[in-house]
Amino acid sequence: MNSIAEQAILSVQKSLKSFCKFISANDAGGTGAHQSGFYIPKNSFSLLFETAGVKGSNKDRFVTIRWQNEFETTSRFIYYGTGTRNEYRLTRFGKGFPFLGEDNVGDLLIISQINVGYYEGFVLTLDDDIENFFTVFNISSNETNKLIEKTESFNAEDSLLECFLSYNKSFITDFPSTNSLSKNARDCYNISYKITDNNIKSEPDKYLLKWLDTEYQLFKSIEFKVYSEKIKTPFKSVEELVEIANTILNRRKSRAGKSLELHLAEVFNKFELLYDPQVITEDNKKPDFIFPGGKYYHDSNYDSQKLIFLASKTTCKDRWRQIINEANRIEIKHLFTLQQGISKNQLNEMYKEGVRLVVPKPYIGSFPEEYQPKILSLENFINFTSIKQT
Repeated sequence: MNSIAEQAILSVQKSLKSFCKFISANDAGGTGAHQSGFYIPKNSFSLLFETAGVKGSNKDRFVTIRWQNEFETTSRFIYYGTGTRNEYRLTRFGKGFPFLGEDNVGDLLIISQINVGYYEGFVLTLDDDIENFFTVFNISSNETNKLIEKTESFNAEDSLLECFLSYNKSFITDFPSTNSLSKNARDCYNISYKITDNNIKSEPDKYLLKWLDTEYQLFKSIEFKVYSEKIKTPFKSVEELVEIANTILNRRKSRAGKSLELHLAEVFNKFELLYDPQVITEDNKKPDFIFPGGKYYHDSNYDSQKLIFLASKTTCKDRWRQIINEANRIEIKHLFTLQQGISKNQLNEMYKEGVRLVVPKPYIGSFPEEYQPKILSLENFINFTSIKQT
């Protein structure tokens, strides 16, 4: 973990309140809207003001923000409440501010309130740094755009559904497999909210995100069960403390990527699509999904235009390049990601290399406007694949 990520984590830990979001094209002025500055959602107004803005009037206040622990700006929190506007923004950074350009779209913005008028700001650009930050605070990429919860304490009111508790009783001291965790999270959600196959087939993007959120809740509850007693007991040495901490962080990281792949597979099963996961291709590569399957990929007489490649990655600002050579017979590589927003330059580079993004439908608006028509939702990707298989 580099020093910027470590400093951002320390800043959040010592803060009164903190917030994170992926920088969007709208923030950077890339959507053609006249607004500028970082958009702050209404659920996070308390980061900016003691009381919420009232429609019909504007209000603002100036604060000092220290960025990356290197320089400070006198910036403005403002609520726009007049006319048709009803939104909060963070503006005024001075000339040469380096974090509000086109290339910053998709970076993770973190704002920490240290005292009433003093804040710290960080912008993380690397996938590893972003994932490490999420891991430490046990949040997912679709849990941004809101205040960061620092407490890990178990709260019966917001944690487990009844079936979570039942599932928790089925093991004693260690974690279940990722397959078991994902399946039980889906089952708990579907049963609790009476979700049918038809519901999932009508809104696959929505239910994929619901399953991911539910699995995080279940994972947190299991983590509390497994580690709470260990954490309460004094550690014999610093080495033991570090070992436990690393075990927790590594488990969080390794679970997230596999979880996404498993939930995607379940969606494809609901639609009865033909596919194989982890097909071995050239140079022993193992792409996440090949449609309609491995035997077709390795059949030189099978029309390569009917083959479809899909990789899944929770973030992809840097990692998209890993998939380019994973299946030589398939020219276009589809990549499903939970990343919210990527710069025009990176998107341009991706598309030149034959990579086509697939993202949950609610995330498409976070990408530059001219690229949004080229990005598939999960539902559109399923329709595209279904047509190939008819």
